[in-house]
Parts: sequence; structure tokens; C-alpha cells
Amino acid sequence: MELVNKIIGSELSIFEKKFSESVKSTNHLLDRIMRFIIRRKGKQMRPSFVLLSAIIAGGINESSYRVASLIELLHTATLVHDDVVDNSIIRRNFFSINALWKNKIAVLVGDYLLSKGLLLSIDNGDFRILQITSRAVKEMSEGELLQMEKARKLDIDEDVYFEIIRAKTASLLSAACAAGAWSATQDDSVAEHFRLFGEKVGIAFQIKDDLFDYGQDNIGKPTGIDIKEKKMTLPLIYTLIHADSATKRKIIYIIKNQSTDRAKVNEVINYVQKSGGIEYTRKKMEQYKEEALALLHQYPDTPARQGMEELVNYVIDRKY
Repeated sequence: MELVNKIIGSELSIFEKKFSESVKSTNHLLDRIMRFIIRRKGKQMRPSFVLLSAIIAGGINESSYRVASLIELLHTATLVHDDVVDNSIIRRNFFSINALWKNKIAVLVGDYLLSKGLLLSIDNGDFRILQITSRAVKEMSEGELLQMEKARKLDIDEDVYFEIIRAKTASLLSAACAAGAWSATQDDSVAEHFRLFGEKVGIAFQIKDDLFDYGQDNIGKPTGIDIKEKKMTLPLIYTLIHADSATKRKIIYIIKNQSTDRAKVNEVINYVQKSGGIEYTRKKMEQYKEEALALLHQYPDTPARQGMEELVNYVIDRKY
């Protein structure tokens, strides 16, 4: 993302310093874990959305950096808690917090990150920003629980699927864009415009993740992890809707009773690939991308807008 780095590279460096300061603790164990987290942070995608939204809306200020730190604190906290829930031992090719320090400490670390985010906003009077982001955290929890509930019955249709990913994945990205824009303008209508933009990008982002499970545009081979976890994603939903009754029963039986059998999982993947589910899902992803860009293009063509376009394209074109 050369253009993004050119536009906000120095601002991201400032953010990283401020973020490091925001997670410091006098507790030696906590401080050690925070340093571990900082060293293994990802590509700063969400802070980039915050800062670019602020620039496009009006300009970066100190509250914009606090928004970026808050979003990153919330995102990191949810990842730590997710690893506990999913019993994951690897995060970004490194051991997860719960793998190294066990579940109890991992849960408390997630709680600590959440509290640091709350205090960062409260101590600086960023109450509107806190309101925007708190709503996202609520929706993320609701989306995850709705997905878990539906996984038991395998009764997710397309409308429910989009409800889940809008809440579970897109809500935090939409909050990042909305809060970033609000930090620059203090204008709720501008914040709402960027919230909708971020929501559409977030939905496209999750659809891209769902395609990875079928070996599309990534390392070249399907993983079937979603099928093993009984997650009803869009390619599978499309396949079930368009399958004959016998095929539908067979797919559901495999997911419910044979999802740990690699050969059976591959059988489901083959059904999905032959049904047109992959192509349909790809078209939906492109649709949300184009809707997001249409909202973005309501602002003047500036280097910041071009950088945001590059970031959106990265979300869609990424290989992992």
C-alpha cells in the first residue's frame, strides 16, 4: 500500500507511539504482555481507515489519534478474547496470549485493553466517540452470539448471514470510519456517511474471508475450516438454496455429523464450487465494494481519497 504509506506514514508512526503509551502498565506481567502484543501487531488497517477518514472529512487532530488508539485497543481485546473462545493457539503466525499465559490471564488482558480504551476516551471527554465505538462492541457480541445460535440449527438464510457479518465484522470498521470522520468535523451527518462507507467495506472484507475457505484467491487450496466449525457462509448458503432436496440433505448431514472428515468436507467444497456459489459470492463482494466507493466518491478527488481507494482495494485483493 505505497500510496497509503506515503499519505499517512508519518501519522501512523505518531499513532504507534501514542498507542504504545496508552497500553503501558505498572504491573510487570501486564507490561510484558503489552510489549508482546505491540511487537506482533498487524498491518494497522483499522487505524489507517480512521486517519484517512479524518483527513478526507476535514483533517487529523489529537482526537483522531485517540480514535485510532481506541479502535486498536478494542480490536486487540476482541482478538484476545476470540482466541480464548476458539481455543486458538496461533495468532498471526505467533503463539496467542492464551497459549503462552493460559486462558485466565488472556481474559484479564482482554478486559484490561477494553478498560484502557474506555479510560482513554473518558479522560479526554471523547464521549461521542465512545458512544460510536461502544455500539460497535455491542453489535460484535450480538453478531457472534447469533452466529453460534444459528450454527446449531444450520438455518441461516442470506438475510441472516448479512445481519451476522454486518454486526460481527463490519461494525468495528464502520465505527473506525465514523469516529475518525467525527473527530475531524464533530458533524453527525458526516460521521453517518463514513459509517455507512465503513460498513460496506467491512461486509466486503468478511465475504473475502469466506471465499478463502474454498481456496479462492489465496494459497491455492481450500481449508474447509468454516465447514468444520459449522459456519454457514454465503457460498454454502447459495449452494443449499439452489440444491435439490437430496443434495441439500446430504450436505447438511455432512456438516452436522462428518465435519471432521477431510474427505467429506472436500465433498461439500466440491458441491459449492460446482453450484456457482463461489461466483455468486464474488459478485456480492464486488457489489459492496462498488457501493462503498460510490459513497467515497461523493468527496473531492484528493490524494487522501485515492489512498482510501487503495486501502479498499487491498481489503478485496489481499491474499490472506
